[in-house]
Amino acid sequence: MTEPIYLDHAATTPIAPEVLDAMLPFLRDEFGNPSSIYELARGARRALDDARESVAEILGARPGEIVFTSGGTESINLALKGRCGAAGPKKPHIVTSSVEHLAVLNTCAYLERHGFWTTHAPVDRHGQIDPEAVLAAVAPETAVVSLQHANNEIGTIQPIERLARALRERGVPLHVDACQSAGTLPIDVERLGVDFLSLTAHKMYGPKGIGVLYTRRGVAYHPTAHGGSNERGRRAGTENVPGVVGLAAALRLASSGRDANNAYLGALASTLIDAILARVAGARLTGHPRDRLPNFASFVIEGIEGESMLLALDARRVYASSGAACTSGTLDPSHVLTAIGLPADLAHGSLRMTVGLTNTPEQIERAIEHLVAVVERLRALGHRR
Repeated sequence: MTEPIYLDHAATTPIAPEVLDAMLPFLRDEFGNPSSIYELARGARRALDDARESVAEILGARPGEIVFTSGGTESINLALKGRCGAAGPKKPHIVTSSVEHLAVLNTCAYLERHGFWTTHAPVDRHGQIDPEAVLAAVAPETAVVSLQHANNEIGTIQPIERLARALRERGVPLHVDACQSAGTLPIDVERLGVDFLSLTAHKMYGPKGIGVLYTRRGVAYHPTAHGGSNERGRRAGTENVPGVVGLAAALRLASSGRDANNAYLGALASTLIDAILARVAGARLTGHPRDRLPNFASFVIEGIEGESMLLALDARRVYASSGAACTSGTLDPSHVLTAIGLPADLAHGSLRMTVGLTNTPEQIERAIEHLVAVVERLRALGHRR
């Protein structure tokens, strides 16, 4: 059986060995509840506090501004629902973009059912947000602006710093979804100028089920989970200590190895992009040609049904995707691809290949050969929309 080639690191990543090693003591021996007062629990409390300090230092934040959650989706929900709850009925407006993750878009839709209204700023053909359109949408009633740091389907990086400065001058809080970017882009909340920032561990070689919400001191928001006084009353529920330790370890690894890792990932992705554009007729690169995450290679392929292509690649043990894993169960074309102006029939032929640190140049070359063969076979069989 051929070696599998995993090219879906935007969906999730394997846990790095160093991260697993850091977590194991808190899965086996140091299992105490960090809110208890006896010795067994004090070890868990120290680990929780140390991880919070480590995460805060890497993000350029204060430890008290770090809230641990169950992942990116909860962090986004807490930021948006919490901020809108604190802003109250005098500020019933949200500004976001047309290419956000569904965790943002569906949270906005929920808030709309409870008296809020949302403006979705457009993007250009590369998926980049128009800063002027965002600023034009801001009104005295705006409670929060929520934008992604980088797109999770096509990898386009957004001009967050420029927008943050302008929003700060208007007194409007900015939430940034950094779940896709945290493992590859440097994140300093002071430099970015954000008020809320969400990230998750499993996109950067950490465990699933653990995330962070950075909350700038002094920006009001209400908790959305009620119970005990965990996380200083901002997020009730016993903390996931092994997960928190793993998240901190993963963030440290990403930060310390970023430049070398990005150079390696960028070279692999460039090989994919150059070869597919040269060898697959009708292939078109999606996302910004320069301002993109280094590990992203995303395309639409004319005359090809994306699901058939992915199933054929799966049969060859090449694992890729057609976009966000959270939308894989729908037959509708990607909202990101339609937002950048692609017609539905072309958007249905989408392919996202995202490389990772465990990939090798040899795997990339084999993946290219498999894709070329799959597209040729599907076209010969007439598998098109």
